[in-house]
Amino acid sequence: MWIPFAFLSAFFAALVAIFAKLGLKGIDSTLATSVRAVIMAVFLLVVAVGMHKFDSNALSSISRRDWILIALSGVAGALSWLFYFYAIKAGVTTSVVAIDKLSIVLVVILAALFLGEKVGWLGFLGALLMAVGAYLITIK
Repeated sequence: MWIPFAFLSAFFAALVAIFAKLGLKGIDSTLATSVRAVIMAVFLLVVAVGMHKFDSNALSSISRRDWILIALSGVAGALSWLFYFYAIKAGVTTSVVAIDKLSIVLVVILAALFLGEKVGWLGFLGALLMAVGAYLITIK
């Protein structure tokens, strides 16, 4: 059941790059990222409220550790998007996105190191092919 959602995620992530490149022509990338973050926050709040995710116990059931990890995830995501929008504005969209997707390779490595996830030789081969693909897309 998760596979269609993963493909939808990839599709909308691709739209982010296209809309960003088109929308960043006359705007500072940090300002654009900040405006985008506000729009995302409002949109997600509307969705969460509409789906009744904020019941009386929802926020209080989150542990202190989970709050910290979610906050760190938010900061990492914000930094990622600040750098991404700057690179999109200054660079070639396909190259920026290819390099950005090296995050997949990093996740494979970090998940094995810190989460104890098992990655077989096919997983490592796939990560290597992604790295090679990113390189091939970025060379002229």
